[in-house]
Amino acid sequence: MDRSPTGPGEESVWDYPRPPRLEADRRHLSVRVGGTVVAETRAGLRILETSHPPVFYIPRRDVRTDLLRRASGASACEWKGTATYWDVVVGERTVLRAAWSYESPLAPYEALAGHLAFYPTRASCSVDGEAVAAQEGDFYGGWITSEVKGPFKGGPGTWGW
Repeated sequence: MDRSPTGPGEESVWDYPRPPRLEADRRHLSVRVGGTVVAETRAGLRILETSHPPVFYIPRRDVRTDLLRRASGASACEWKGTATYWDVVVGERTVLRAAWSYESPLAPYEALAGHLAFYPTRASCSVDGEAVAAQEGDFYGGWITSEVKGPFKGGPGTWGW
C-alpha cells in the first residue's frame, strides 16, 4: 500500500489515530435524497480513524427526523458502542439503512449521542458545497473530499491492512 502524498490543507488518513479521534467541524454539511434536504448543519462532529475517510455526524436537531424510520438490525463498534440504523423516507422513495446513530455511545464518544451519520452511497452529501465521494465498500460510511488522501480501507483486498 502506497500512501498518497499530501499538500497544504490536505490530510492523510494514515495520520489519523487509532482509537479514533472525535472533533467538532463547523463547515456546512448537507445531506439530500433526491431534491429533498434531509440534514443540514454547521455544528457537525467528525470521527477520524486510521485508514478511513472522516465520518460526519449531524445533530438530530438539524435532521428532518420526520423523514426517518428506524430500520431493523444493529452493529457494534469496539469504541463507540451499538449502532442503530435508520431508513430515509421521502415521498414514495425509501432509502434503506441510509443513516446510523449511537444512542448510548461509549466513553469517550458520548458527544455522538443525539447525532446521525449518513452513508454517501445512499444520499448526496456535501461539505462546504463540495460533493462527497463515498468510501468504497459501504461498511464504514466515510466521506471523501478533495482534502482527504488515502489509500482508504474498505474496498476489496483492503480488509487485512
